[in-house]
Amino acid sequence: MTLPVRRLGKTGIEVTIFGLGGEGILRTFGYEREASALINRALDLGITYFESARAYSGSESYYGSALKARRTEIFLTSKSHARDKKGAFTHLEETLRNMKTDYLDLWQVHDVREDAEIEEIFGVGGAIEAFTEAREKGMVRFVGVTGHHNPLIIKKCIDLFDFDTVLIPVNPAEYAYNSFVDSVIPAAQGKDMGVIAMKTYFRGLAAKLPGFDDLEPFFRFALSHPLATAVIGCDSIQQLEDNVRFAASFAHMSAGEMQNLCDLISPNAHRLMYYKA
Repeated sequence: MTLPVRRLGKTGIEVTIFGLGGEGILRTFGYEREASALINRALDLGITYFESARAYSGSESYYGSALKARRTEIFLTSKSHARDKKGAFTHLEETLRNMKTDYLDLWQVHDVREDAEIEEIFGVGGAIEAFTEAREKGMVRFVGVTGHHNPLIIKKCIDLFDFDTVLIPVNPAEYAYNSFVDSVIPAAQGKDMGVIAMKTYFRGLAAKLPGFDDLEPFFRFALSHPLATAVIGCDSIQQLEDNVRFAASFAHMSAGEMQNLCDLISPNAHRLMYYKA
């Protein structure tokens, strides 16, 4: 089974349109056997984009234990939620040690929510100094930013710094609020940034919606936007294989299909968007 790939913006790297997220079974402690099986199955299925974060419990260590010689087969990413230079460098050192690698393909400023955080991150002694220095030293190849609370905050971030990528929520409930799709994606495209989707299934809530036994419409909705990949955490190998199947058979949604899905989700949009509160 061959998975479609897309260019991750100005990085020039082609990644599979489904990437394994660092949540699900990977955001735990004490599930080494299950995590290793999931990661290696993802590798065997041809996934090339793998993501974690310093904040995701044992996720980084699971990757470090499972990847070994297969590290060179993939595009490996993680994140730091530190807002100062010293804290960010400490996180990077921990990440590299946990993942048993001497570099990351992508290191991301994690979950920026407020103007006060922007002032700290981009101020003197702020985290962005660590990200810049790490890229210059070859400790990371590319630098990105993530957020899922306020699109205007993320837009400010990408206006302030030459990020390579941006990770944002893309789903049919987004249109009911201040949409990242409407504000962040055009700005990112203008700078040739790689756009990465998250919250494609509303943190798993999509599976509980009446009338949506199949999650494929949500995957198709996200990937019908101008982005490179959708990162999705998986609780089981079955979930992983379902997402690989969605990716392998992906077909663009028409504008009418996308609007219809938004309309169907609209009554539940507020509940599904709780993570922006």
